[in-house]
Amino acid sequence: MGEGAAEGTSEAGRAPGQRRVAQWIRDYSRLPGIPDEFLGPDGAPRAVWTRFFDAFGALAPDEIERRFAMADRHLREAGVTYRAPGDSADRLWPLSHLPLLIDEADWRQLTAGIKQRAELLELVLRDIYGEGRLVAEGALPAAAIAGSAEYLRPVCGVPPPGGRYLSIYAADVGRGPDGRWWVLGDRTQAPSGAGYALENRLVLSRAFADLYKSMNVPRVAPFFEAFRDSLRASADRDEPRIGVLSPGSFSETYFEHATLARYLGFLLVEGDDLAVSDNRIHIRTVAGLKRLDVLLRRVDSNSLDPLELDAASRLGVPGLIDALRKDGVVVANMPGSGVLEARALLGFLPALSRRLLGEELKMPHIATWWCGQRSARDEVLSRLDEVAIGGAYRRGVPGFDSNGPVLASELDANGRQRLIDSINTRGMDYVGQEVVRLSTMPVWEQGQITPRPFVLRVFAAATADGWTIMPGGFCRIAEQADARAVSMGDGARAADVWVVSGKQVSTATLLPATDKVRIRRIAGVLPSRAADNLFWLGRYLERAEATLRLVRALSSPMRGPNKGGAAASMQSAERIQRLLVAWGAISQSSRAAHGRIAAEALQNADRIGSALSLVRAAQRTATSLRERLSPDAWQVITEMTERLAYGVEDDDGVISAAELTLQELSSFAGLAQENMNRAAGWRFLDIGRRTERAINTTRFARQFAYDEAGDEDLDVLLTLVDCQITYRSRYLLAPILAPVRDLAVLDGYNPRSVAFQVATLNEHIAALPSLKEHGLIERPQRLAVAVQAMLATAEAEKLEVKTLFALEQDLLSLSEAIGLHYFPHGPNASRPEKLTGLA
Repeated sequence: MGEGAAEGTSEAGRAPGQRRVAQWIRDYSRLPGIPDEFLGPDGAPRAVWTRFFDAFGALAPDEIERRFAMADRHLREAGVTYRAPGDSADRLWPLSHLPLLIDEADWRQLTAGIKQRAELLELVLRDIYGEGRLVAEGALPAAAIAGSAEYLRPVCGVPPPGGRYLSIYAADVGRGPDGRWWVLGDRTQAPSGAGYALENRLVLSRAFADLYKSMNVPRVAPFFEAFRDSLRASADRDEPRIGVLSPGSFSETYFEHATLARYLGFLLVEGDDLAVSDNRIHIRTVAGLKRLDVLLRRVDSNSLDPLELDAASRLGVPGLIDALRKDGVVVANMPGSGVLEARALLGFLPALSRRLLGEELKMPHIATWWCGQRSARDEVLSRLDEVAIGGAYRRGVPGFDSNGPVLASELDANGRQRLIDSINTRGMDYVGQEVVRLSTMPVWEQGQITPRPFVLRVFAAATADGWTIMPGGFCRIAEQADARAVSMGDGARAADVWVVSGKQVSTATLLPATDKVRIRRIAGVLPSRAADNLFWLGRYLERAEATLRLVRALSSPMRGPNKGGAAASMQSAERIQRLLVAWGAISQSSRAAHGRIAAEALQNADRIGSALSLVRAAQRTATSLRERLSPDAWQVITEMTERLAYGVEDDDGVISAAELTLQELSSFAGLAQENMNRAAGWRFLDIGRRTERAINTTRFARQFAYDEAGDEDLDVLLTLVDCQITYRSRYLLAPILAPVRDLAVLDGYNPRSVAFQVATLNEHIAALPSLKEHGLIERPQRLAVAVQAMLATAEAEKLEVKTLFALEQDLLSLSEAIGLHYFPHGPNASRPEKLTGLA
């Protein structure tokens, strides 16, 4: 557990730690008391927390801070982020350094209630969208259901493919005033947080590895394995293709979608990636349409199909609901399941439990009165100062700006009367709920533990053997000492959840036993959108490299006078500046010293061609590929962005930043070359790099190897294409036009020449799947072969500037042809022909 723990093994070493823990407990116990996870009903610390802090307190203070810093560094390097509503940029994931601890006995009570509740809600959904007996017999008011925007008439009478409405369920819970767990809300739409719970566990279990192991915390892998197997079994073929349907990279929880897809081995898809054909859902891939069997959706129900639901939605798949009717795809959770998240239904669940399960609810929820019924409305109005008013079907309260509940006692006279009038006029939109303060847990603040309210989200997955519960969950902690609701958009932080066992736990993982796996060597499926993003990731990074090379050339001491004189050096510098202006790296009016111009090209965020803007564009593109990029690759991109965003004070700083970023670009290229599987994804990343490098090198050659180019300009070109050593070893002469042109443009042995890039592009394109049955060479390959033939037959002595310009235009046409052929959008994306090749 580190040096601090080792010191704590002796009595003398343990004493300081014991004194610190005792002081923490004394200070914590003096704070205003409400239901708390650290202190039991008798005011003494619960056994699980005593056990934890005995080990935690044995660590020296500097060791504790080092562990915390390590956790923060992992979050930053791994790019664990979220986006609060209204944010235009991602935030770093705010993980609390202390976990929430729950003992086994407490956990058994909690999980029994969650399993019962999940089964009850499944039965209610089955009736709402099936026979409708609950409404017909008066057990549920029709208005309480129909008032929800999540009640979808198009799926009424549609049996769920796969047999279940709910494949995954979550409940937000807190400790009630009686010490029992209470349900605060149900999550049946598309429960979020499981992926973040996984990341929380990864971070804290690494930061406090020995402590984590000593607490015998069950792993979460068996839960995810059971969930994955359940989704696989719900399909109608043995080896189904499963996708995670995400709204895209601007979603608040996109990182989680990518995490789940990568961890479970699913495809991360968006609505535009999918198409309905022959009553089934298909993925648009670089090899044509490929059948998709199961969708784990992270898109709200009403946005799933613009043909039958929200016509304005661009997140869904036209025809998805009809495919469901015809049993063409399994969707988890079934569209329309979000109707059960309405607070309007909470007050009816106890009676429904007795009716459908023949037993009382094992876990109570907040007392709730739906104001759509006269008796409940009168009850709420008579106790208006004692209850919280919430929206019956949404988070906020209709007519009020608050995102949470409204307390009439905190309103002025006009607001209070407006609330009463609204409830009387349209009571069905409101509920009254008992005011229950959230229970608290310890958090670490400035070397002390202090209580903060929290909400625990517990996840249940439907399996063939019943509901299985994730041993832990997703905990959100409020920053304020008094909070009635906790959301990650309200300044909250997250915590890992440890279910503490008294016996050693299993070390199960998602890695299958080798004797259960059929060996396969296949390229896999690459959606066209992912291929497009990989292609542009390669182009942005290569474009950033070209800008950095120009910055380095402009800032280099080599730009001083040489045998060509100061005039030649000045002319070369002006050519570099003109190229930077043409690329949008600096403004047309820039007339500063070379160092200042180089700094602008390096890190002016307002210039689209600056190195910083290009690396940020690469990072945005990489965000859409999180499930396909290794943590090391993501870390390199993040470090480049942070480096270039940091202000540079002088010329040496410009050169240093450019050099270090070029090294990081080389690191990324090495990771792609050595670590990426040689499937279509790697090819499109490399196609993007090779295409951009060929175009940029041709532009360099036009700019610095023009017909009258002198030594200085040719020397700049050799520097830009990294061929100084090769040229000198070959010719032992000062730069001469024809040999320099040959080396930069025509030499197939030079990995930075145009000819090398085009030859590599031909290899990649030839290896990609054919999209048509006619057997003819397709347009991208036709253009690439023509360019390669031209380069193979060209002579350096006759390679004029106009020839280089024509070559650049051919390369741009090739790039456009690749995009149109492999990344089609709109109606062009549906390819009706029978397709050949591997995905």
